Amino acid sequence: MGRGNSLYKTTLYPRSSEKHQFNNVVYLGIGGNIGDTKRLFDKLFWFLKRDRVVDIIETSPILKNPPFGYLDQSDFYNAVIKVSTFLTPQRLLNYILRVEKRFGRKRSFKDAPRTLDIDMIFYNDRVINSKSLMLPHPHWHKRDSVLIPLSMMKGDR
Repeated sequence: MGRGNSLYKTTLYPRSSEKHQFNNVVYLGIGGNIGDTKRLFDKLFWFLKRDRVVDIIETSPILKNPPFGYLDQSDFYNAVIKVSTFLTPQRLLNYILRVEKRFGRKRSFKDAPRTLDIDMIFYNDRVINSKSLMLPHPHWHKRDSVLIPLSMMKGDR
């Protein structure tokens, strides 16, 4: 694990379920560094669990790691959530943006501090390169914030 990284386990991170109801399997990267992020991750878990558009399959442990890009900010907490959904990639992206907003996300500048960031890392094995969505998520393979939580999951990635 990289310098400055710490792993945290809670009652919801990591967690796994053998069953899922939808055909599309998606890995979501979540992160934040404003407020009580671990508590917010718990709220997000229960919000997604109650929603009918995604079904949580597995969560990773939570990684605390230094910021990248804009460095004059607090460390981030990151995790990966594996879900299934019936939504198309674009509709899932729209859903994610609404969830971020509901959880207080404000977009002030690139790599700015944030309450909650949700990135679609993988959607099945789809490759999409559009103006609004790139899959797999660009640079996922270079980021400890994705690689370390993902490596701790039981899933098939």
